[in-house]
Amino acid sequence: MGMKVSPRFYFALGLFLVQLPSTGFGADWPQWRGPNRAGSVVDAGIVLQNLPKEPKVLWELAAGPGQSSPVIAQNRLVFMDGVDTQETAHCVEATSGKELWRTKVGPMVEFQNAYGEGPRCTPIIDEDRVYVQSCGGEFRCLSLKDGSEIWAVSFGEQYGATWLGNKSNNPDAKETASRRHGNNGSAAVDGDRIFVPVGSTTKGTLIAFDKKTGRELWAVGTDNTAYSSVMVGTLAGVRQVVHFTADALMGVEAATGKLLWREPLKTGAKRHAATPVLDGDTVTVTSTNIGLIRFKITAEGGNFKAERLWENTRMKVVISSPIQVAGNLYSPGPGNRCELVCVDAATGEERWKEAGLGDYASISAVNDGLLVLDSTGELRLVRATPTGYEERGRAQFVGKTWASPAYSNGVLFAKDATKLIAVKLTE
Repeated sequence: MGMKVSPRFYFALGLFLVQLPSTGFGADWPQWRGPNRAGSVVDAGIVLQNLPKEPKVLWELAAGPGQSSPVIAQNRLVFMDGVDTQETAHCVEATSGKELWRTKVGPMVEFQNAYGEGPRCTPIIDEDRVYVQSCGGEFRCLSLKDGSEIWAVSFGEQYGATWLGNKSNNPDAKETASRRHGNNGSAAVDGDRIFVPVGSTTKGTLIAFDKKTGRELWAVGTDNTAYSSVMVGTLAGVRQVVHFTADALMGVEAATGKLLWREPLKTGAKRHAATPVLDGDTVTVTSTNIGLIRFKITAEGGNFKAERLWENTRMKVVISSPIQVAGNLYSPGPGNRCELVCVDAATGEERWKEAGLGDYASISAVNDGLLVLDSTGELRLVRATPTGYEERGRAQFVGKTWASPAYSNGVLFAKDATKLIAVKLTE
């Protein structure tokens, strides 16, 4: 006769299994800024109290130029670089670095700036597909299995958003960021749709496609795009796509493409690069010239508006994106020699700042630890706390980089101009 087991036993067992440390690469980082596009992840199996003096390198492989960030899902790591004049997508095993396939995405375009050539836009892994985008505006949906093309869109050929380059004398080059310095903004998947910052002033600033077939679902806007990535969230009770264009911050109904609200925000170079931060009904953005601004989205009688809750005019950030942990924003400070700054998300007041960063730093939050990768390639572990700067260690294993890293189960994947490396951050 079998022993009877009470329901409480199964409940307790379930709790135990949930709390077991994760193994392998089960925690994915499948898109720009991680699983929630907010630069943060809760990893119950990891405690980052400090950085090892000599972090263990799990694998390293050669890579070409570009600032595109790596992404991870299903033990597949996808990254982009420049190979023989072509922007190229690579898929490797996350555990070993073994290459599984590579696919050309579009021709490398000419740049004349400090950041060099190569792809800027971060891929997206969604189920059995990968979405990639070139600087010149070639957008492709690929098979995760073998890299074969499923569907594709050309911003120039199909939407008139042609690549101009930063040497162009075309007057339109002064009106757009992405068509002058490269398409950087990453698309976003939500349900069966993918929202792509095409940047056509005649056929749509933002386009929604059926993510599986590439069929256009709706198009909205007449702005050029800047460099900012698309965000999706529920604000004032409506699912919205939030897009920071070259001329404005706007919210669009995800299901229909209806423009719900638009707030003009301009800089001289139309250099909006940072990704918006969504928190409840609020949207926080930062850019050179305008500083750090938080809006609250409200709706009354079907009419939406963006109300300014606060502005921090000192925080004029050029290209870095802030992240929010609990009630605080963490961001590189203004200028080309940045500080790390903690800002009260409710008021915009600065709680603390620490000097020493370069012209860019990516910030990723793992539990209560901030992984701050400076453009020099130096990595800091800093506690996410409003009470003051508390550093837990430093390490360096890549060179100069403007590519944000990816994180999965205690391993950081970082890319510079010559290599991609997987480093274990725990002892």
